[in-house]
Order: sequence, then structure tokens, then C-alpha cells
Amino acid sequence: MRRLLAICAMVGSLPMVASAADLTARISLQLPLKSHLGQNLLMFKEEVEASSNGSIAVEIYDSAQLYKDKEVPAAVGSGAIEMGVASLTRYVGDIPAVDVFYMPFLLNSEEKVRKAVEPGSPIRAPIDEAIEGTGSTVLWWQAYGGAIMLSNGEPIKTPTDMEGKKARVFGKTLGDFVTATGGAPTLISGSEQYLAYQRGTVDIGMTGVSGVKSRKLWEVMDTITVTNHADIEFIVVVNTDWWNGLTEEQREIMTTAARNAEIDVRDRVAQIEADAFAAAKDNGMVVYEPTAEEIDAWKAKAQPVYDAYKETAGDLGVSLLDAAAGL
Repeated sequence: MRRLLAICAMVGSLPMVASAADLTARISLQLPLKSHLGQNLLMFKEEVEASSNGSIAVEIYDSAQLYKDKEVPAAVGSGAIEMGVASLTRYVGDIPAVDVFYMPFLLNSEEKVRKAVEPGSPIRAPIDEAIEGTGSTVLWWQAYGGAIMLSNGEPIKTPTDMEGKKARVFGKTLGDFVTATGGAPTLISGSEQYLAYQRGTVDIGMTGVSGVKSRKLWEVMDTITVTNHADIEFIVVVNTDWWNGLTEEQREIMTTAARNAEIDVRDRVAQIEADAFAAAKDNGMVVYEPTAEEIDAWKAKAQPVYDAYKETAGDLGVSLLDAAAGL
């Protein structure tokens, strides 16, 4: 009952939608609505409802009210909900190759990332196609930025600082990276990481800096190490059967809004990260930038991660690595 009341309260707080809507699309999001991914969904919602003259209503259920991040692929693929936002790595169980974005220091510049995520690229296109096999269609990709490490007391400068520590991760390959550097990975959903840090379930956190801001993680962690060892991508997926059942006009309206939303968040992610770092500092966090020698020490430990990826991701994974290397 409490969960139902919470959902009802959230629906009441969302922007009003036209009562004459012929179609309603519900979207599940694990992050708060104030996060940049939440604001990106609001942009999509406003454009869709305006372009359709209110005949399409979009409802956003944020903060994991309906589904946690790890539950979104199955919920959307089964048709339990029309749309959802999930970290790309949540598809690693069905498609191990998606973790090419989490290979340590592979896609380590904005230029490389932009080329990799461009629609139709030799990296994105095969991933989008593979996800269709899970019952979902990728509507757009949401940039989240580079992966950082969180700690208390002192930065995580080198793999030596990771040894014997428990670290929160949000994907298998990131867990392999922690293991390779001497730590013990613990898979924890984004919506649960605040409590994990607060309770000391883990010693080290791994996330994007925008999440530090939207979740106020400075209340439970005091240091950021800017490793940027992986590129974090979220995808907005829609149930394929539901999508195919729409009219051509409805799909066109939503596709256009999705592409506009994708371009907007990609173009703003650098500033979003800069603002989040500034907010972290304003709230007392120490932000540490590793030296080139320290980054080299991390890279030297990463080879087992690449070996494991090639073994589990198969031919698709190898082709994605080759494509990434050619960027």
C-alpha cells in the first residue's frame, strides 16, 4: 500500500498531461527527476505532448519507483511497462559485448565516445540490433559521462589503494576491473548506493560525477578520484511489440523527440560534469586528478579485463574492440 501511495503521489507531482490522450507511454527511471537524465526525459515528454497536440501522454516514474535499474530490461522486454531507462551494462547478461564501453581506458576521450555512439556507427549499430533480440528497441542513448571513484579520507590514486577494499560497481566488466586491481567488487544499483556508502557496505564507490550531485553523495563520501576509466552510457528502450503497434505518425513524433533529446544531452554532458564537480567541491569534497604515471599503473593492471571480455563477448565483442581501436 505504501508503494502504491508513493507512486500515486509521484504521478500527482508530474507535469499535467492532456486528458484527451489517445496513447500513454510510461517510462521507468532509477535516478531522481532532477538528475540530468530525468530532465532529458522531461524534454522528450514536453516535445512529444506538444507535437501530438496532447494525443500522446508521457508519464515518468523516477527514483526507481516502479523498477530498479537492473529490472528495466526485463520489464520493458516483457511489456510490463512501455519504456524504461537502463544503464547499458544491464544488458550484459544477454549481450556481453555491450560492455565495450566499460573496457578500462578504451573510450577515453569525448571525440572517441561521440564516434562510438553515433547512430549507425560500427559500435552502436550492432549493439542496438542485438538489443532488439531482447524484446526492446533502443529509442535513444543518454550520455552520463566518465566513471569516477569515491572514497573517504583519501583518494584512490593507484591500484595499491584498491587492494583489499570492497568497491561498489554497476556492471560485470567494472567488477572485473576491480578484481584485477586487487579489490572486491559488489554490484549495487544506483538507487541503493547512498545507503551502501552510509552503512559502510563498501569502502569505495564507482559512479558518474553527475550522480554525486543528483544523489547528494557528498553526505556519505568525501573524496572523488577522477580516473575516467570507463564511459557510462544509459539507453532509453521501448517495448518492441508496443512500438510496432503505434501509427507511423506516432512513431515519427516520438523518434524526432528522442533524437533531439539525445543530441541535447550529448552536447551538454561536459558542462553537466563540470557543474557537478563544482557542486561536489562546494559541499566539501576533495577532487583528485591522478597523474599520468598513476593512470599508467591502472592501465597496467587492466589486461585481464580485456582477456575476459574477449572470451565472454565472442565475435561481436572482438569486432567492437577492433572498431573502438580504430576510432
